[in-house]
Amino acid sequence: MELRQLYYFVKVAQKEHVTQAAEELHVAQSAVSRQIHQLEEELGVKLFVQKGRNLQLTPVGQLFLKRADEILRELDRAVQEVHEFLDPEKGEIRLAFPHSLGISLVPQVVAAFRQHHPDVKFRFRQGMYPTLIRDLVKGDIDLAFISPVPNEQDQVTGKVLITEELFAILPSNHRLADREEIRLGELKDDQFIVFGEGYSLRPIVMNACETAGFTPNIAFEGEETDTIRGLVSAGMGVSLLPKMAVEFVAPIPIAIVKVIDPIVTRNVGIIHRTNEKLPLVAKVFYNFLMTYFARKL
Repeated sequence: MELRQLYYFVKVAQKEHVTQAAEELHVAQSAVSRQIHQLEEELGVKLFVQKGRNLQLTPVGQLFLKRADEILRELDRAVQEVHEFLDPEKGEIRLAFPHSLGISLVPQVVAAFRQHHPDVKFRFRQGMYPTLIRDLVKGDIDLAFISPVPNEQDQVTGKVLITEELFAILPSNHRLADREEIRLGELKDDQFIVFGEGYSLRPIVMNACETAGFTPNIAFEGEETDTIRGLVSAGMGVSLLPKMAVEFVAPIPIAIVKVIDPIVTRNVGIIHRTNEKLPLVAKVFYNFLMTYFARKL
């Protein structure tokens, strides 16, 4: 079995089409077909079946894909470790984060890091809370900024970096817009704009409202802080957003008001796979984060 056969097999499985896989691999279609056929002969099984114009993995093909993916990822990691050993300042960090942290925190931290390590590259990925954990466990990323930091996950380990408040976001003509601070219960009769299911800010807002003695009347759900701010500005409802989601963005006619009783907060941290050594360059970045945020406390 050749390594090339694994690369070709994984690419065909991703594309579900030999021609498209060959185009992306920059090889002839016949070469891909031949390697897949030889792989099936060596294994003694059919990895694909024809379904219309596409190819579909057989059950045993799905099983083999999982292992082939793991092998190729480990090979990529091995190559990366060799390159980092020769020159850790030219490595690559695969970093993921939710949208709300990509507005200011991630750009600021990465910019500060690159002042000292200008040749280190980053490969970024954004995702929802469960997606970040899934991709980390799968090995698709090295580190992930996340909020809140999971405390009941055996496969990932996290470190809280900061705790930040959530503020009430109100239309500029809202009855409470001129107040410096409000009790959350004062918004019980308002319509709320919240993040959809799967976003970590949603349960924080829902739990805060329950603590204040009411269940929020959800009028709209959004996937990005900019969308939520825009809907609030249009008078469609109120919301709660983290400070960093409203502090470093283009001005929109909304009121940002401190919330008391209860004070609503979220923790923000960094996670990595449990009991697995970080790539050298990712470890350098991780240690940088510990120092960077310790200075801010």
